[in-house]
Amino acid sequence: MSIPFLALPLVLAGIMPLLGKISKRFLPDLVANLTLLFLLGYGIFCARELVLTGPNLLQAALPDMTLNITLTLDSFNILLLLTVALVGLGVTLYSIDYMEHYDGKAIFYALLLIMIAGMNGLILADDLFTMYIFLEAAAIASYGLIAFGRKREELEASLKYLMLSAVATAFLLLSIAVLFGLTGSLKLSAVAAGLAALDAQGAAALCAALFLMAFGLKAALVPFHAWLPDAHSSAPAPISAMLSGVLIKVLGVYTLIRVVLTVFGLSSAIENILMILGIVSILTGAFLALGQNDVKRMLAYSSISQVGYIVLGIGIGTPLGILGGLFHLLNHASAKGLLFLNAGALEHATGTRELDKLGGLGKRMPITAGTSVIGSLAIAGVPPLNGFWSKLIILLALIQAKLYAGALIAALAGILTLWYYLVLQRRAFFGKLNEAWQNVREAPFWMSASSILLGAVCVLVGLGFPFVIQNWIQPAADALTAGQSVLHLPGF
Repeated sequence: MSIPFLALPLVLAGIMPLLGKISKRFLPDLVANLTLLFLLGYGIFCARELVLTGPNLLQAALPDMTLNITLTLDSFNILLLLTVALVGLGVTLYSIDYMEHYDGKAIFYALLLIMIAGMNGLILADDLFTMYIFLEAAAIASYGLIAFGRKREELEASLKYLMLSAVATAFLLLSIAVLFGLTGSLKLSAVAAGLAALDAQGAAALCAALFLMAFGLKAALVPFHAWLPDAHSSAPAPISAMLSGVLIKVLGVYTLIRVVLTVFGLSSAIENILMILGIVSILTGAFLALGQNDVKRMLAYSSISQVGYIVLGIGIGTPLGILGGLFHLLNHASAKGLLFLNAGALEHATGTRELDKLGGLGKRMPITAGTSVIGSLAIAGVPPLNGFWSKLIILLALIQAKLYAGALIAALAGILTLWYYLVLQRRAFFGKLNEAWQNVREAPFWMSASSILLGAVCVLVGLGFPFVIQNWIQPAADALTAGQSVLHLPGF
């Protein structure tokens, strides 16, 4: 049940360069889009089966040899797999037209499929070393994709991301080594049981701190966020959508949630640390986004702020808070992926993403403008769009936990978010049309179609939020908290 999520994109990534020799455009476009469409459909099928049969475990094996690799499929990670497939499908549809002005389309799709396979493997992995292997596979592919255009700023951004990721990797490996030395296992549940049986709270606290720094850097939480604005603004638009829509959530937020809750448990100190990181990220990202003139840099800083909401929701530690955090993870992936695709459409049409050079483009690009309004309002938390419900749940969870100051900050930051997104819309799409853009046309068909797809998700999830919460989010939150460990760390 788990293997197609991992094997299919890997196998097709391997043959993609050969397909590119046969057909430079049609076959790579067709195969990449069919792959993501299959993964999305298969994910929906698996989600239905999980409801009927419960979690699925797979022990990977070779002939005459059992590998110590276990893949787990439950209601929590199927939510992430579906998110990756949905945003990935939007990206591959968009790339049919957008990547026409880049060389090596088949190589682009090969790297993209490796990144997707790496994320899927990380989501399914049930032990720390396998998680590390797939995390690095996805990260290495992302370095290549950020630098794909081979311009100076792209190469610099990719190198900066690589260097800071190396620091995160060092933290991660050190923590894994200490945990293996203490417990003799890397399987998440066995590590949790081993730590609970040992009198090694000091070492466990050190490992928890190292994991928080490593995954905080991958998730671009403040103060570990320095790499994100450069990487997300320099990459090709579809890759920016993948990076901000799903990569930082899978490599950073998902692994942080999975490891911390399963191995260490949500002690009061860890909850406080997560809430502080979340609130600082919400405010810092929002204020920095407000002062940006570059559309993609504004969106990148906005991602830091919105990831802060997710981490804040998880950090509350209550069932309602975890539910809100997971719901906002899904909503931000679709809305921010959409906005980065819109930013790419603007740059594709005008050659710039500087707001002071744009203006009035809604008259020439109504689909891009309309979907951009939907994405902006969704992230800002305007009803009835999807982001409104997830932010409302996080606010209610803060009030329920009597964290009134946190609720006030989150609400005010929501107003700030609405402010800078209205500024973006006014300066890019409304007002008098800049004479330089008199001949600008709407984005090509597939770029518009992918924006409509993700825009529809924002609207439909918002309108059907009771169904989504009952059938997707609540089971994911239940699966996550069911595997939660309770480890009392010193001073925590």
